Amino acid sequence: MRIFSYNVNGIRAAISKGFLQWLETTSPDVICLQEIKATQDQIPLMEIEMLGYHHYWFPAKKKGYSGVAILSKQVPDNVVYGMNHSEYDDEGRFLRADFGELSIVSVYHPSGTSGEERQDFKMEWLDFFRCYVNELRKTRPNLVISGDYNICHEAIDIHDPIRNAKSSGFLPEERQWFTDFLNDGFTDSFRELVKEPNHYSWWSYRANAKQNNKGWRIDYHILTDNLNERLQNVGILPEVNFSDHCPIIVELNY
Repeated sequence: MRIFSYNVNGIRAAISKGFLQWLETTSPDVICLQEIKATQDQIPLMEIEMLGYHHYWFPAKKKGYSGVAILSKQVPDNVVYGMNHSEYDDEGRFLRADFGELSIVSVYHPSGTSGEERQDFKMEWLDFFRCYVNELRKTRPNLVISGDYNICHEAIDIHDPIRNAKSSGFLPEERQWFTDFLNDGFTDSFRELVKEPNHYSWWSYRANAKQNNKGWRIDYHILTDNLNERLQNVGILPEVNFSDHCPIIVELNY
């Protein structure tokens, strides 16, 4: 099973740049999208269906903001929209699809870059998310939680850890949260197989950051530890340029 995740920073903009042609060529079994920034009536659903995908959308209530989606070649047994928490669900941040015993989540963690209020919101979300997922795994023990976490976990995951030590997305409390979350029994699938530096999934549009590979790895496929033995391959596709993020891949023997 090939699972992709991609923060498209606006699905309509990505489609205008060739996203659907790329999707047809790469043909993942499942792709989790974040920051769709659109409602279903604004998306060419028939074109997606013609590529062989079933599609599930969870937009934010605010127009042109946030939102997640899951496209899959197989029909899920069950789809759950949100986490039953209106403040977070209004922002369209969590969508789950169940395929037999396997559950795949598309998640978009808040950013705290706009100021203290949103940083506080982010930290509250992280605590709720951690509790929610740990409760969820009691009934859905095989989880792939894919998406934009808006956190670089380790110094190896960011191009300049010293200058960014006080930046949202690399704050000590965010990194500690990530460590604690993984210690609950989760695996960063990419780092399970790839130990080398200079692998990033997001680059600023400023100062030729991508051309100079001055990026951040903030997109993850997080697995429950019991799936580690099924982990076959991982990847990051920086050559794909429909967004300021790029797609990430995990392959499971499932």
